[in-house]
Amino acid sequence: MDVKGEILIERQIRQLQEAGIFDITIVVGYQAAKFEYLREKFGVELVINEDYDRYNNTSSVIRVLDRLGNTYICSSDNYFPENVFNDNPVKSYYSAKYAEGPTTEYCITSDSEDNIIGVTVGGEDSWYMVGHVYFSRDFSDAFKSILIEEYKKENVRQGYWEDVYINHITSLPPISIKKYNDTDIEEFDSIDELRHFDNSYIKNTRSSIIREIALKMNCTEDELSGFKKIPHDGNYLLFSFLKDNEVFQYQESDNSIKRV
Repeated sequence: MDVKGEILIERQIRQLQEAGIFDITIVVGYQAAKFEYLREKFGVELVINEDYDRYNNTSSVIRVLDRLGNTYICSSDNYFPENVFNDNPVKSYYSAKYAEGPTTEYCITSDSEDNIIGVTVGGEDSWYMVGHVYFSRDFSDAFKSILIEEYKKENVRQGYWEDVYINHITSLPPISIKKYNDTDIEEFDSIDELRHFDNSYIKNTRSSIIREIALKMNCTEDELSGFKKIPHDGNYLLFSFLKDNEVFQYQESDNSIKRV
């Protein structure tokens, strides 16, 4: 995915390397072959997560346990206007932004020394987890042991590594909260959020599915918005969207569109 003329993952790699970090491993799953060029272009390593389509991000972390030390854990959908990797951290931290009003994000409670002491899913007027994380070596060593045991459980494989951390927060070395301004970290969870940041996506989403939907509905891509993924048990894409203030649903398995 490109944002403002740059491939998002390439931008993160460049920022890491500009900060003197060259030991970089990318965990890939969906369309893994498309990332192979990164090996030659940037000298990074690729690790394939064969379970990307049935488990959550614990299945990515478990595949790189041997590489964890003093390590940044990054998400591929983040955009950093300024390089956040120049800080030379000496202790573990989780990046955070502030949400005014209610939010469904992972909300943080911290002590007087800014160490995280609790996390809840959802909250109000709270700092919440977003963006990159830094593991110090002592945290990595302790977390590895816990994740190896916890990963034997189906519900853990289906969840986030952050859930494992939250459930064992009192027995792990402390992670501090690192507070960022709202514009320091951009996260794109939807096409609509991406359009707000990069208006070139308004008329051209770069999505073959959305392009096909527009053709079927005899409209342009900028007439479609409000894309929301719909949870389900099948192995196919299902989401709703808006056109002319009406709600429609797209189902990948039969390539169907219906008014809801």
